[in-house]
Amino acid sequence: MPSQATSQASVSESNRSRILQHLYHHGICSRAQIAKALSLTPAAITKITARLIEAGIIEETGDMEGRKNRRSIGLHLDDSRFHVIGVKFARTLVQIGVFDLAGATLSLEDLPTVSDDTIAQTIQAIHGKIHDLLDADPAIIAVGMAVPGPYLREVGYTAVVSSMQGWRTINFQQEFAGAFRVPVFVEQDARAGVLAQHLFSPDGQSENLAYYLLGEGVGLGVIDHGRLVNGAQGTATELGHTSVDVNGLPCDCGNVGCLERYCSAVAIHERVNAAGIIADSAGMTHRQACNALFALADNGDRQALAIVDEAGRYIGYGCVTICNMANPSRVILGDIVAGAGQHLLDVVKDIVRRRVTPEVAEATDIRLSTLPADATVTGAAAVAITQFLDHPSMFFDIT
Repeated sequence: MPSQATSQASVSESNRSRILQHLYHHGICSRAQIAKALSLTPAAITKITARLIEAGIIEETGDMEGRKNRRSIGLHLDDSRFHVIGVKFARTLVQIGVFDLAGATLSLEDLPTVSDDTIAQTIQAIHGKIHDLLDADPAIIAVGMAVPGPYLREVGYTAVVSSMQGWRTINFQQEFAGAFRVPVFVEQDARAGVLAQHLFSPDGQSENLAYYLLGEGVGLGVIDHGRLVNGAQGTATELGHTSVDVNGLPCDCGNVGCLERYCSAVAIHERVNAAGIIADSAGMTHRQACNALFALADNGDRQALAIVDEAGRYIGYGCVTICNMANPSRVILGDIVAGAGQHLLDVVKDIVRRRVTPEVAEATDIRLSTLPADATVTGAAAVAITQFLDHPSMFFDIT
């Protein structure tokens, strides 16, 4: 049984988080407005906000219009005041960026292309780059990392990394937790992506949201009634290793016919190489090969369109599973393969219309990501930002 002091501390932290969340999502508010919105007493709001101000997390902004024409003092959580680092791991691609609390990109760079033989050097380069960024920017309060799934969060390993099993030797928790002056948080890449869509999407928030990651792997992140779906070990919604053909292509996970083997950037690159429609495609990165293919398709090349259509059908089959399994109000397609654009989206929507119960299909908004930056690296930042909003006392001495 938790002690009374522990329970009180938990309630206090929850109320601090609720206030920060409210200011983050609604902008400048008075104490009275916050008290009404959160059903807390004015005395409680005054006490909690005083400590948040003293800790330097929020600030007063001056007079604002109050009830019955009374003047109130506004409170503000300045999105630009604190920064986070986001790190995206995507098999051959690692990106590192710095973001403010609104998800705006302050800097972003790709590390050299990774192979199984260079993973150790890449890890060392990440350590060095993060230390450099922290030294250069005292406003950075946390590091978020997005790693391929299925990610076993309790032990720190990714269970399967198709086409690059070397990443399975990296324990992300042991490697990075405690390595820097700020805390580090690790999340599966698609779940990081759905957090980015939830926090930063210009299309507005959705309480029932799915992010369909179509990169070097295929993944899914789901927010259900405002809460991230995780599962017992952190491997819930692992869509990429759902079999869509029981007699299909073998996968590194031990299954056959996994969705990832048909519509990931890696799978599309393999088809491009086999078709021989792009010169020197074998020497390209997966992103470069896909982008070259999509450019051909946009120009009406029949072979390129056939490859995009085939990938789109498989993506559509995955979307059917998402609709039936999670019933989100919105499904967002993102990452490399989503670069195929409207033509791909039309193929996916057609599959859903033909294979999902009409009432569900009509109520599901399927669209391409409109985030200004890649949702996975932005999602890594969102992981850190979410922790800051949920647990402010981890970052500042408030108690």
